[in-house]
Amino acid sequence: MKVTRVFDLLTQQVQEFPQPDCLATKINGEWVKYSTQEVIKTVNTLSLALLKMGIRKDDKVALISMNRPEWVFADYGIQQTGAVSVPMYPTITVEDYRYILQDSETKLILVSTEDLYNKVKEAATGLPGIQGIYTFDRVPGARHWTELLQLGEGEDAATLEPHKAAVQPSDLLSIIYTSGTTGAPKGVMLSHNNLVSNFMSAMPYVPVNQSHRALSFLPLCHIYERMVSCIYMSVGVSIYFAESIEKVADNLKEVSPDIFVTVPRLLEKVYDKIVAKGGELTGVKKALFFWALALGQKYDTRKSPGFFYDVQLKLARKLIFSKWKEALGGKVKVIVSGGAALQPRLARVFWGADIRVMEGYGLTETSPVIAVNRYEPENNVIGTVGPAIDRVEIKIAEDGEILTRSESVMVGYYKRPDLTAEVIDPDGWFHTGDIGEFVEGKYLKITDRKKEMFKTSGGKYIAPQLIENKLKESLVIEQVMVVGEGEKFPGALIVPAFEGLQEWCRIHSINYTTNEEMIKKPEVLDKFQKEIDKANEQLAQYEKIKKFVLLPNLWSVESGEMTPKLSIKRKIITNNNRALIDSLYRSA
Repeated sequence: MKVTRVFDLLTQQVQEFPQPDCLATKINGEWVKYSTQEVIKTVNTLSLALLKMGIRKDDKVALISMNRPEWVFADYGIQQTGAVSVPMYPTITVEDYRYILQDSETKLILVSTEDLYNKVKEAATGLPGIQGIYTFDRVPGARHWTELLQLGEGEDAATLEPHKAAVQPSDLLSIIYTSGTTGAPKGVMLSHNNLVSNFMSAMPYVPVNQSHRALSFLPLCHIYERMVSCIYMSVGVSIYFAESIEKVADNLKEVSPDIFVTVPRLLEKVYDKIVAKGGELTGVKKALFFWALALGQKYDTRKSPGFFYDVQLKLARKLIFSKWKEALGGKVKVIVSGGAALQPRLARVFWGADIRVMEGYGLTETSPVIAVNRYEPENNVIGTVGPAIDRVEIKIAEDGEILTRSESVMVGYYKRPDLTAEVIDPDGWFHTGDIGEFVEGKYLKITDRKKEMFKTSGGKYIAPQLIENKLKESLVIEQVMVVGEGEKFPGALIVPAFEGLQEWCRIHSINYTTNEEMIKKPEVLDKFQKEIDKANEQLAQYEKIKKFVLLPNLWSVESGEMTPKLSIKRKIITNNNRALIDSLYRSA
């Protein structure tokens, strides 16, 4: 059947490949599965309940929860009434919740846990128009979502049909607030057609079908995981929700997924843990491990280094890399990476291990995928984000900015036609704010964020992300921000990877006390200088980091120094560390 609205996916799946485990989640140590028919029944009941509550077309319903089946029930239940979902990260502040609830004119709120209920209840206090807050977990004093469901039970599902029929592909599906790295959150308005066109254009490149399973752990409130879950639905992939980010490693082994999507930081952590375990080996086993690792880091998707390399790699895959695959559940066919730049060395080593990684690129405003590297090695260029997906145009502006045009480009920013006009030009080109270039005239390579580039006093442009990504290849560097606008040279604020630092101290017989004390020790400072020297070897003279300072605490969403997508808020970090930054240059 033809899918023109997102909720059509449910009808398509039940007609073409109904699944006994359309969705699955772990409750009290057991995987609980929902068939396609059960999902549809619950979604219909919720839609009928919302209509009974007085929710109508274009009304806003907020959804705040980690990934779980209820998130999906609520999303599709809201859609079928013609109402608009306002999904939010479970990690943002009370002030952000209040701003979004007020700006979006939300009428009803669905939240998952007691902690979230308390935050959202505080945020909603005094706001007019909010008819209630319902929780997915049982929370003392709160209304449970089954109370809402009861309103729709016993109602005739046929009465839903006129409401579903009234929803047009051009109608608003969702408003997703992007906090960005500056200013108040902006509400990105996405229509049904925006999301449908994106997953239909990306679907041919995701090599999965109704016999496969996916593990879902990136937040569904972000358009990346949500769009990919639409692909899963459209081809009948069973979706298993991880218990939490901390339990992903366990859940991978239990579920044995064929696919999952991730952000580079999680892949980096997987890699770092594997390397740390390799470092604990001794003798021949240790030598074999690092021999295999060195082979993996030379892997090229486009061209083999030669026959001898191929023979060695085959052996390395059998002896060493097969264990990597087992750690990921044993069946992973492909990993899709997005949301930030993937270090080429990581992509190489995973491909070398016979675990294919497809790195892609997009924004909330583009629903989200613009380009993606393909599953076939000959169409996958490491260090790029691949070619454009079907029916998506890309061009590079004169100043290097990446522009894109397609049906996936948002309707606009909610209540902000002024901001919309700043990013979508009269010819329909969306200005991404990213700087890039084409490799081989086809593969898109992101080089930096337009607004984050700065000039030194010598007039040289510095692209901080490029340098930061090089530095983060170190096992002892967790976070880094390059500074130096208007100064003689670039400097860096560095937050150590404290687990990695503790391990380094243990190996070198250095007594580890506190983070605050360790970052001042001469031996530790010398270690970080060596890491910087190593990264500097790959940088132009004017890009080299001349001075750095170590910080004792991680930047976080809670501290206000990172967005929920884990992008650093440069202005806030700069303001919080003004004296330290000045100290890098006062004695220069």
